[in-house]
Amino acid sequence: MVRTNEGEMAHLTDNSSLALDRIRKMLNETSFGPDGKLPTERAVAEQLGIGRRSVRRALEVLEAEGRVWRRQGSGTFARPPPSDLHGRIGQIAAETDYMEIMEVRLRIEPQLAQLSALRARSEAIERMRQILRRLDESEDSDGRELWDSAFHRQIAKSAGNRFFLTIFDVVDRVRQDAAWQAIRARARSAAYLAIYSQQHHTILEAIARRDPVKAGEAMRQHLMTLYDNLVHQTSLGSLSDAS
Repeated sequence: MVRTNEGEMAHLTDNSSLALDRIRKMLNETSFGPDGKLPTERAVAEQLGIGRRSVRRALEVLEAEGRVWRRQGSGTFARPPPSDLHGRIGQIAAETDYMEIMEVRLRIEPQLAQLSALRARSEAIERMRQILRRLDESEDSDGRELWDSAFHRQIAKSAGNRFFLTIFDVVDRVRQDAAWQAIRARARSAAYLAIYSQQHHTILEAIARRDPVKAGEAMRQHLMTLYDNLVHQTSLGSLSDAS
């Protein structure tokens, strides 16, 4: 069991993105027997040192991705991992910052959206729609962070390139950083949330129409909006610290 002090536990309880990463690692590295049945949510929470709400949310994302499946009254079951992630992801994420991550995202995610428009299967597109519905329904920063990440990862997964997906997962790990999440939370005003939602749906519809040019451009515009907003929020924070 992972042991933390009370302050750390309070932080982990509301960090569903961290729960998602740890459960993905558990799925990749653990054998669950011939039926693939996972331990109960309570047992997983105790084993990983993460609150049950975060574990439940993370399992919902993994179910939406097709990584696990559930049977009423029987539990949660794992599917085979789509790929093996190398062990240095955590170290790489710890050695970078969110602006470097945005620079990388701007260079790879438009291409991922283009490939997704060419290769995504109909069931993958339906998963994107389901994920966007959950994102639009989220009422707190933790939920929005979780489902936003799931939407972008589903696009990366649908691009059909395992090496690209590994790169995306390295990039996505920075979302767990407390400073990154705090800045992103400030960047989610009601006005910007509406803009981000519209942009997400524009990306999805371009992918669904099999239009790689529009999908790539829609993703680029979305990331540029986020990038500019993050720079603005960082500048405001610097001014506040200096005053």
